[in-house]
Amino acid sequence: MKPHLTGPRPSSPWRQLSGYQWLVLFVAWLGWVFDSMDATIYALVLAPALRELLGSRGSPENIGWYGGIIFAVFVVGWALGGIVFGIAADYLGRARTLVITILIYAVFTALAGFSHSWWELAVYRFLAALGIGGEWAAGATLVAEVWPESLRVKGAGLLQSAWGAGYFLAAAIYFSLSAQSWRIMFFVGLLPALVALLVRLKVREPERWVEVRRGAQASASRRLTLTELFTPGIRRDTLAGTGLAFVAVFGLWGATNWTPTLIRELLAPRGLDEASTIRLVSYAIMSLNAGAIVGYLVFAPLAEWLGRRGAFLVMLVGSAAALPAAFLLPSAYSTAIVLLPVLGFFSNGIFSGFPIYLPEIFPTRIRATGAGFCFNAGRVLAAGGPFLTGSLVARFGTFARAASSIALIYLLGTVVLLFARETKGKVIE
Repeated sequence: MKPHLTGPRPSSPWRQLSGYQWLVLFVAWLGWVFDSMDATIYALVLAPALRELLGSRGSPENIGWYGGIIFAVFVVGWALGGIVFGIAADYLGRARTLVITILIYAVFTALAGFSHSWWELAVYRFLAALGIGGEWAAGATLVAEVWPESLRVKGAGLLQSAWGAGYFLAAAIYFSLSAQSWRIMFFVGLLPALVALLVRLKVREPERWVEVRRGAQASASRRLTLTELFTPGIRRDTLAGTGLAFVAVFGLWGATNWTPTLIRELLAPRGLDEASTIRLVSYAIMSLNAGAIVGYLVFAPLAEWLGRRGAFLVMLVGSAAALPAAFLLPSAYSTAIVLLPVLGFFSNGIFSGFPIYLPEIFPTRIRATGAGFCFNAGRVLAAGGPFLTGSLVARFGTFARAASSIALIYLLGTVVLLFARETKGKVIE
């Protein structure tokens, strides 16, 4: 007979979290959900919006060209917002900056619904992108500094899963409003203002930031934090982090985010009405992001098992293989639905690495600046991704072939990874 073992059972590590720490994650998560929803809205309404705004010039080639320009403008705005508001988060505070950025992208997303030309739409998308880029820098840093060290990596994985949830939300809204004008989709963008109100009422600045900021104010002077990213002790981390983010963003915006247009291309020979096409496109986006959510959640345990570099390598190699497979192999809608979750797992899942890795390579005084710069500076170059894809449509004849050629960027990512510092087991200061 086996002896009866007594003694206290090991408690779950999740029990150490306070209600306030869960609230911080929820607020940052919800803000990122609406970020994702906002970014997805344009991809979903690209074809009907530009067809109306371009009028008689609304050919597939022109939609690809002008659509690529607006995508590029959006990515540049995202990059600038991430850098500027990353610095603001180090000076003004994480919570205060979170409120400002959420209000910016909520208001200008709604205003995009009043566009009367493609360039007006581009201007509003640029302004909304400023807030989206800044929200990530403030939110990711806030969670990293408030959550306990033992659960910080898992918290970052949960935070990034919001991007997939935002895709689902955008697809569901698109499906439910399929009978309405594309402009209604942008008006829904006012919803994030409610999150800003919650942040303003409930979330306070992290104690780590308060202590460091108090010390900075006590000193005689403090140089602009952006310059510190390129000092000898930090320069390598800054360049490696920026390079990895550039590759991930270039692949996402240059290829994966053209999925709605790819599906429309596959469905064109079937001669479906617009309502049926919208329904099938929505299902495809949901399929892609079912895989993405799994990828977001899997990256954290991968990073704890293989290390940060090992997890990034898995996602880079997987993306390089999954992208051409998902875009070139399907000859029918049913095949695309099967392959898109695999693409979403890798090309979207890689983004869970950034709220884990970037806060680990920078000290508290420049953490938001560093994370915001790395995650967003690469977007300036990555803005060429959607523009390049749009221009390649004319050369290759289809969106599928044009977007598939972007897969080569992930091979560049494996080279960048050679210079990235491993931070597994690092405790942030």
